[in-house]
Amino acid sequence: MNEKNRLLRGTCPERGRRTRNDIRVVLFLACLLFVVVFMAISTIVKMPNDSEIGVIFAAEKKQDPNEIKVLPPDHNHPAFSERIEERAKMVRQQIQQRDVKDPNVLAAMRVVPRHAFVRAGEQRAAYADWPLPIGHSQTISQPYIVAFMTEALKLDPNDKVLEIGTGSGYQAAVCAEIAKEVYTIEIVEPLAKSAAEKLKELGYHNVFVRAGDGFFGWPKKAPFDTIIGTAAAGRIPQPLIDQLKPGGRMILPVEGRLGFQYLVLITKDQKGYLHKQNVMPVRFVPMTGEVEKTP
Repeated sequence: MNEKNRLLRGTCPERGRRTRNDIRVVLFLACLLFVVVFMAISTIVKMPNDSEIGVIFAAEKKQDPNEIKVLPPDHNHPAFSERIEERAKMVRQQIQQRDVKDPNVLAAMRVVPRHAFVRAGEQRAAYADWPLPIGHSQTISQPYIVAFMTEALKLDPNDKVLEIGTGSGYQAAVCAEIAKEVYTIEIVEPLAKSAAEKLKELGYHNVFVRAGDGFFGWPKKAPFDTIIGTAAAGRIPQPLIDQLKPGGRMILPVEGRLGFQYLVLITKDQKGYLHKQNVMPVRFVPMTGEVEKTP
């Protein structure tokens, strides 16, 4: 009997150790599961700057733009019938006299209500021959520069355009008057949101706005017939070159070693070779984000 009791006393501690080990394993697995779930949720909701902001009405219904028919601008907003004579004068004196001749570009510049993209305090100068501040150390470009860059793209009604640097949304609206679709990226999230709201309000159903770093382009929507950049970089981002179609055209400001900026027109031939041309000295706000890193 004493031997039996001794054996029982010897087995109880071992059983207890196994139980405690089992509990530790269960707790460890539970913690591991929590971490995996947390990381999955974080991946889904991370970086609002990489999220697409709906500009067309269908986007509000969580539909994929590829699954819907993209409509052209509707021009129903009252702004289109305001300050028409000022726009006509702007085109006549600032743009045509500087040899911008593409009739589609001239028509777009006459139609798009620039004053709708300008802050209240700058309304008197909305059609003046210079850039204007829009907040966050950014500007809306001079009308002539907008027209010149748009003409350089040689837009076609079937083109898909990528814009780097949405800003106020004005350049995107001008392109959207000619091209089929415009995809535009803005690194300053408040500007991306305000531009998306303004473009939607004005009826630009064929413009899609995204908050994010334009250096990487928009791979899911590539390739693009044309690419336009509205912020100066020290180098041309390789992802943009990769996302340009053979036969496509890209124009963007590039800053040299001495700080001088030039608009650079890049064409990609059918074999994928690039041809670059400096077309005009300019002064743009700097491009920020990945492009600032040393390659």
